[in-house]
Amino acid sequence: MVKPRIYLKTCLQTAHLYHRYAPGREVLTDLNLAVPEGSIYGFVGPNGAGKTTTLRLLLGLLRRQQGAISLFGRDLDSDRIEILRKIGSLIEGPSLYEHLTATENLRVTQMIYRSPRQRLAEVLELVGLSAAREKLVSEFSLGMKQRLAIGVAILHRPALLILDEPTNGLDPNGIVDMRRLLKQLNQEHGTTILVSSHLLSEVERLATHLGIVHHGRLLFQGTLDELRRRRSERTQAWVSTSDDEAALKLIRQLQPLPEAVRIDDGRIRLASWTRGELAVLNRRLVNEGFDVYELGSQAGSLETIFMEMVAPDAIAGDVRSLSAK
Repeated sequence: MVKPRIYLKTCLQTAHLYHRYAPGREVLTDLNLAVPEGSIYGFVGPNGAGKTTTLRLLLGLLRRQQGAISLFGRDLDSDRIEILRKIGSLIEGPSLYEHLTATENLRVTQMIYRSPRQRLAEVLELVGLSAAREKLVSEFSLGMKQRLAIGVAILHRPALLILDEPTNGLDPNGIVDMRRLLKQLNQEHGTTILVSSHLLSEVERLATHLGIVHHGRLLFQGTLDELRRRRSERTQAWVSTSDDEAALKLIRQLQPLPEAVRIDDGRIRLASWTRGELAVLNRRLVNEGFDVYELGSQAGSLETIFMEMVAPDAIAGDVRSLSAK
């Protein structure tokens, strides 16, 4: 359990947040989030970890059952309308009028928030859709729809932007464009961003702060540097031999979960091994008659740290059995 953490300036805070959809089916357990003002907070966890449920609670889309939620120093229950005026959001997928143009979609939101008319052109420029302003949304690619949905969310200049898996379904170029847009909103416009994702490599490139959730429990909260300081001795590793297919079969006999090992770009990738375990593996391969051409490792990535937190037994495997054979 991660206890409530107080920052000098916190944009969003939850305290002892619980939620269940049915008796005995607890989705969130004692969740204590603290999103610093001006940060890009990556909310990371596997599918079903409770990320979307949390975001829905923060936006008042689900009724809070237990615990407290405050935004901008105000209680969500007592100041909901004023709080929501300062928030933009995109939950699960774009909600757009496909029979309207990009400009017309923004115009609907502009009238609701009574934003200045010139804001339409500013937002279209910001999200890179100026050239498609009069194009029907039904003709947009998924990436364009995602960017327009974010444009709708930021039209009223929110202090906080809440995004649920905004890169879902995007191609590599779309992901890069999305990352660039979010960084621009944060760095140039001062928008605090809470973004949920299961793409750990993207979070590592984007976020300043991180919250790791698993089975509704917060396992870690803090900056990326703080997380990296917790890095274990386990590393990403690889090995290349005279017969990689046969070597892979041997390694899989020693590891109970074959998915932890795979052949990639002509080498066998090893998910999370210690230096000692790699030394034992090297001796075993040589003793079995393999020529080991290459054996290397690098410090554990965010993915390694994450997997060790949520499933240490699955990642570590039973490599220690090597030394007994």
